[in-house]
Amino acid sequence: MSCLFCSIIEGEIPAKKVYEDDSVLAFHDITPAAPVHVLVVPKKHIEKLTDLTDEDSGVMGHILTLMPRLLSELGLEGRGVRVVNNCLEEAGQSVFHIHFHILGGRAFSWPPG
Repeated sequence: MSCLFCSIIEGEIPAKKVYEDDSVLAFHDITPAAPVHVLVVPKKHIEKLTDLTDEDSGVMGHILTLMPRLLSELGLEGRGVRVVNNCLEEAGQSVFHIHFHILGGRAFSWPPG
């Protein structure tokens, strides 16, 4: 299996890292959809949101509780921010390794385009 995000996690493909620990990597998106666009991925390969199990609750909780720190470090604390997960092609998932987009630095509308 060839996974773009696994290759980034392994250091085979360079990325502009924002945060890294034993279970999570956050890095800037190479095709940003906002002035700030960071991807947050678990290092464990999980294809999509619907593949999560109880075993993954620790890393998913860690990702969510890491968000305030990342927002602060990205200069988004106290500003509007959008956190997105796309699940499957119809929703826009193009890399099949679960990830969350942190988008900020501009106004967003609802519903999204």
